Amino acid sequence: MNDLPAPRGFHEAIAAAFPDAGAWPASGDGGDAIGQVSQIGGGQGEVTLDVGRLDRLRADPDPGLAMAGQVGGQVKVRVGSTWLIATIRSLRLVPGSASSIVAAVDFLGEGEEERLTGRLFGFRRGVTRYPAPGADVFALRAGDVTEIYAASGRAAIEIGHVHPTQDVRAALYVDAMLGKHFALLGSTGTGKSTAAALILHRICALAPQGHIVMIDPHGEYGAAFGEAGALFDVSNLQMPYWLMNFEEHCEVFVTATGASRQVDADILAKCLLAAKAKSRAGQEIAKLTVDAPIPYMLSDLTQLIQLEMGKMDRAGDTAPYLRLKNKIDEVRADPRYGFMFSGMLAGDAMAGFVQRIFRLPGEGKPISIIDVSGVPNEITAVVVAVLSRMVFDFAIWSRGEAQRPILLVCEEAHRYVPADAQARGSVARILGRIAKEGRKYGVALGLVTQRPSDLAEGVLSQCGTIIAMRLNNDRDQAFVRAAMPEGARGFLDALPALRNREAIVCGEGVSIPIRVAFDTLDEGQRPASDDPVFSELWRHGGGEEQMIARTLQRWRAQGR
Repeated sequence: MNDLPAPRGFHEAIAAAFPDAGAWPASGDGGDAIGQVSQIGGGQGEVTLDVGRLDRLRADPDPGLAMAGQVGGQVKVRVGSTWLIATIRSLRLVPGSASSIVAAVDFLGEGEEERLTGRLFGFRRGVTRYPAPGADVFALRAGDVTEIYAASGRAAIEIGHVHPTQDVRAALYVDAMLGKHFALLGSTGTGKSTAAALILHRICALAPQGHIVMIDPHGEYGAAFGEAGALFDVSNLQMPYWLMNFEEHCEVFVTATGASRQVDADILAKCLLAAKAKSRAGQEIAKLTVDAPIPYMLSDLTQLIQLEMGKMDRAGDTAPYLRLKNKIDEVRADPRYGFMFSGMLAGDAMAGFVQRIFRLPGEGKPISIIDVSGVPNEITAVVVAVLSRMVFDFAIWSRGEAQRPILLVCEEAHRYVPADAQARGSVARILGRIAKEGRKYGVALGLVTQRPSDLAEGVLSQCGTIIAMRLNNDRDQAFVRAAMPEGARGFLDALPALRNREAIVCGEGVSIPIRVAFDTLDEGQRPASDDPVFSELWRHGGGEEQMIARTLQRWRAQGR
């Protein structure tokens, strides 16, 4: 904390008073002091650590003591009958002394001190009393670390162990993490997909009657949840087109730009409302709106557009009507769109669709994996928008019923909620609304992305828990720094240096920011996201002609 200058001559006095490690005072139950508080300012401060004392602790079998004094590590300070816990943000030498180090620290929380043993217990976030300059600073023992990260009776899932220990388990508080959304960030190849699968597997094990919907853009997670989840792709999704609201209809059917787009949208709104009114379900609703999920026939819609085009009192040309009609006919005839625009989906199958996708009931498979890798790129965003909006609308309209919270997880989230406002569509708007209002209605949002800087900042800021794996890009690192709370800043410099399957976790889902090494998943629970081993695969050949023939067959049939 360089913005808080020390009193003149302070560092020199410290160096003179403590020329070697033995000069630092000891405090029986708390262990030997490794330094003293030198400065306090708000939730931050500076402590002066003794280099000799730290060096002697390096060989201690207790991993907490052995790692004392490192960036991202914790220290404790006694304040009355409590232990105050702080995280080291940065280190620098005391000017003119090689035996003392100044550490900038962030104060995180406090716990009670057991009188007989000096043990820390009852840790809680937040600080009620700050130490005075000159207070002794101690290293955390393994027992202290265990107490700080203990779940304390709260519903939690264990995801790995706390760095640098091998036996202190790292836990995420499920209710806090889901209630205020979470984001999993990490560059390609860091183990991000496996970490996402691990977290979801642990949630499924904790809550086998849960309701989780995951948007899988690359078809990776089907392999990970074959036993624990229900898998949906273009072959069995069967998502009726009439579930789209008017904005989503426009994204699919309206192709015009500029002023012409509004003209086409007005025609579509009039004819769409009339087509819905013709159906039996539409006739039962007194005040029908164009956004209501009412079944209608696409043939009825095109006929109504044709009739409007042929009216004698119509002013203007026929181009808008022809554009709409041709686009609808094109979509109906394209077999790639059959999972959504098939004539077989014109019936009222909404209840069955909601039951299948939202796992109501779950039947022991609480997660739905929606594989959109086979969906035509032109409507992928619309499909995700419909699914996301249905999650939110179901939560709103089911108020008064027994609450069924739903977790919506979006892999490659930056594709759907981009930072560029001009590139946002209906899916960005609904995900943004879920981020802001979802917790009020029991909708949790999980965002998984490799490019947090390409994600809308307002959405990421709504995530109460951030799980950040290695980020190689400076822009991504800066973006995450802005999103992380103050207490986690000491960990941020470690982001580029994290190993695969390691992460910094901060926010509501943990007691204090932690560096965690994820558990290893069983082979059958991992997503199909492993990189090809070029050195091995390029050593073997054979069967290329048959492989090409099969590939071309699937290519031409578009996977059918």
